[in-house]
Amino acid sequence: MTLSTTTDLENTLAELDLEGRLRRIAETGRPAVFTSSLGIEDQVVTAAIAMAGLPIRVITLDTGRLFEETLQLIDDTEQRFGITIERYTPRENTVADYVAEYGRNGFYESIEARHACCQIRKIEPLARALKGAAYWVTGLRRSQSGNRATIPFAEEDAARGLTKINPLADWRIEDVQTFADTHDVPLNPLHARGYPSIGCEPCTRAIKPGEPERAGRWWWENDAKRECGLHVAGGAR
Repeated sequence: MTLSTTTDLENTLAELDLEGRLRRIAETGRPAVFTSSLGIEDQVVTAAIAMAGLPIRVITLDTGRLFEETLQLIDDTEQRFGITIERYTPRENTVADYVAEYGRNGFYESIEARHACCQIRKIEPLARALKGAAYWVTGLRRSQSGNRATIPFAEEDAARGLTKINPLADWRIEDVQTFADTHDVPLNPLHARGYPSIGCEPCTRAIKPGEPERAGRWWWENDAKRECGLHVAGGAR
């Protein structure tokens, strides 16, 4: 997809509602993959895909360190919408190599070790999940963090050779919650306990009043723009 067509797609998606944005991608006939972390935004996108019966694969990265509540939500979501959520897991040998070098929880000790953990548990499985896809659909919103404040509806991911689609880019958290309530979308019970953004259990804490939504992710690091690398160009940080 050229820059001009990406711009055209951006303008088209901006005029549509959530289902319309997803349907526009599905109607291209090109392979599309939605990656869900099972957070409220991703649950809303999953619901929209399922209720509209769109041919967009729904996958999740089962890192091996997820909350039990998150794992249960996968099953609950499949039952609620009659869909299959594909699970991609890290390769056992790379996990073993990581533990041998850093220790099971070595990510607390250095940014290098944390990045290495995200690489084997998230980024490499994501590469397998996106293989052959033309579109990568996400649940990113601009108001989630300063680092995401300018995300477009459509953008080229040159490193992965696909177009990234962010159909909730302009949604507020209130819009997300309203959709979830209206359509009886299963949600992670951790949200009600102060976890607006949920990742791996050892790397996620509840946030304090007034903190940004993603303040509970890798909270021991000082970098305000910290990410795991999934949504940074080329997997870089």
